[in-house]
Amino acid sequence: MTDRLRPAATFAALVATVFMSAAPAIAQSTDHGTMHGTLTMDEGRMGAMDTMMEAMDAIEPTGDADADFLLMMIPHHQSAVDMSRAALAEMDDPETVALADTIIEAQEAEIDMMKAMLARLGHPVE
Repeated sequence: MTDRLRPAATFAALVATVFMSAAPAIAQSTDHGTMHGTLTMDEGRMGAMDTMMEAMDAIEPTGDADADFLLMMIPHHQSAVDMSRAALAEMDDPETVALADTIIEAQEAEIDMMKAMLARLGHPVE
């Protein structure tokens, strides 16, 4: 690793470690009922967030900050894909539709990249 990238990698590892240790508390303290009442999204789109929180809560830390970060990011990205797909059924603004399509394409590509990275790190996922 180059000296130029070392601070960013250290920061990423720190964020992943803090997030992994705080994720169960965050998931338990998040009042999804309140979120449902304050957002204009319907239950189908909010379900994507609930699924994400459940998936993140179920992740067992590996002790490898790189792998733990990637494992947490996959459900986060999948949630963006799921919400975008659900929203597309109701959207009519061409610019918003294009953004949702772009989000789906980009997030799915990043999920594939993260899965490949996890396999390379010795933590393969489906």
